Amino acid sequence: MTASLEVLTPGHGVGVQDGGRTGKRRWGVPPSGALDLWLLAAANSLLGNPATAAALEIPLTGPVLAAVRAPLAVALAGNVTALHCRRDGSQVLVPAWRAIELAPGDRFEVAMPRDGIAYLGVSGGIQTETLLGSRATTPTAGLGRPLAAGDLLPCGPVGALRQSLPWQHDEGPIRLLPGPQDDHFTKASRALLALDYFSLSSDCNRMGLRLQGAKLSHSAKGAEIVTEGVTPGAIQVPADGQPIILLNDAQTSGGYAKIACAISADLPRLAHLRPGQQILFRWVDRPAALEALRGLHRRFEDWRGRRLSGFIDDAALYQHNLISGVTSGEEL
Repeated sequence: MTASLEVLTPGHGVGVQDGGRTGKRRWGVPPSGALDLWLLAAANSLLGNPATAAALEIPLTGPVLAAVRAPLAVALAGNVTALHCRRDGSQVLVPAWRAIELAPGDRFEVAMPRDGIAYLGVSGGIQTETLLGSRATTPTAGLGRPLAAGDLLPCGPVGALRQSLPWQHDEGPIRLLPGPQDDHFTKASRALLALDYFSLSSDCNRMGLRLQGAKLSHSAKGAEIVTEGVTPGAIQVPADGQPIILLNDAQTSGGYAKIACAISADLPRLAHLRPGQQILFRWVDRPAALEALRGLHRRFEDWRGRRLSGFIDDAALYQHNLISGVTSGEEL
């Protein structure tokens, strides 16, 4: 019997995301997928899943879910908690970075993430239908939709359950590579982009982030170009001089000049910004961008290694190694 999560309350903007669709931009299909692939990989790592297995991306209010048909496991990654409501009426507060098992009839109530997005991984990954090689939700392209009450999300069997210290990204300015149309901007504007703070406006979603700040003036070449391909991280600047950072669900081509592009190592950090939050940028060159990406890979592998070798399995301890009804003290 296949285990599933039933959606009781969908939350706001919650959707299934995985590693995204590659090689489809030539057809006008955006890559989509998890805005923070590293956090997705962290959630999956706690369950023994492949790094890009489908999970729930939680940007705002979290969902309320119920295990049905058979036992399954879940794990949260991010600055978020959940309430495990068991069939017997007891409740346990579940922190992130710990995989737990849900029995059929148990509810799992996810709170709002306190710092950007979070991910809920499930045993075996969410097994919804694949569309163009991915389970990623991309409503703008007619591929899937956000969660709705009554949805059933098939899962895999429970495997090894793990826990870890939190995975965290680097801090500091978002690093940028210039161009490809930086010559469409004045020298003063190019300097200003890395000198002044910009604020995230309320006009933001998985397609992109609209920023507010000092006006970036165009050169005599103007704001518009012949339409060409774009990529997540590209910073377009329309005639009003306010930059727009493209994200995973953005259109695959555009006709505004692009002053810069966020480096791959920093692109996931953009997903954690909230309206009103300030951003500072810094210019780097290609070797520095490549080293930052290599460093990110090294840090993540180190995190995974420490998780595997340095932690006590509290769940096993509490369930199998205590005397006569003694519990963990987490019951509410």
